[in-house]
Amino acid sequence: MRDVLEHLRRLGMPGYEAKAYVALVAAGRPVNGYEVAKRSGVPRSTVYETLGKLVARGAAYEVRGSSDATEYLPLPPESLLDRMRREFDGSVAALRTALPAVAAAPEAPPIHGLKDAEAMLDRAGDVVAAARRDLFVSIWPAEMRRLRGPVEEAAGRGVDVSVVAFGEDAGPAAGARVHRHRYSAPEAVLEDLGYRLIVVVGDRREAVVGGFAEGAAWGIYTADPAVALMAAEYVRQDIVLQILADRVGAAELDRLFATDPDLLRLLGRR
Repeated sequence: MRDVLEHLRRLGMPGYEAKAYVALVAAGRPVNGYEVAKRSGVPRSTVYETLGKLVARGAAYEVRGSSDATEYLPLPPESLLDRMRREFDGSVAALRTALPAVAAAPEAPPIHGLKDAEAMLDRAGDVVAAARRDLFVSIWPAEMRRLRGPVEEAAGRGVDVSVVAFGEDAGPAAGARVHRHRYSAPEAVLEDLGYRLIVVVGDRREAVVGGFAEGAAWGIYTADPAVALMAAEYVRQDIVLQILADRVGAAELDRLFATDPDLLRLLGRR
């Protein structure tokens, strides 16, 4: 019951109105205000005002009882939910146009810190959900379990999704191009970095970058297109390296990294 009342409240039906509506639905027959108060816990002093508000919003109807007293019937739940959905969708559609029109242009692209795993994965989910053109993801199994659904939804709506997956459990994701990170081995990467890195970039315009280690998590969200482009390129280059390792073999890449002077310089092994 608490869940029902909470969801009704979230959809714009205040507490007393939600309690009265649920009482009407549970009654299964026309009932008067006194019985609604008794069933719902709405104070008798406010129950008729509350029922009036339900009638005004079309969630309940007044009927005449056998004693000519006013009784109330609920709008059927299916009809109420359909109406709420239409109203909600209509408001969202209107705000998509109205809010950008009144928003001031930011002085600089937004960037903010993310100080725990929940905040970081929620923000990464926002980036995935907003992607319309392409999505680049570098991720480990623990984080992929949380984001697999949104990533698959993005692929399903036509987003070009590229994933670098560390570990066998990090993939697959239906509709996405998943490249397993075998060069270097995931355990070697984890030992070298000391934490699991996550990179999520949507449309090369916003990104979440962060790390997870021993119960701690930290990172940033940014809509700076330059930073987002750099993060996307990081994932793209890692994908290229995995493809090369598959095509020419890890041994040949090891030989190049050990002998080529330019690669040695970049790797700091001179």
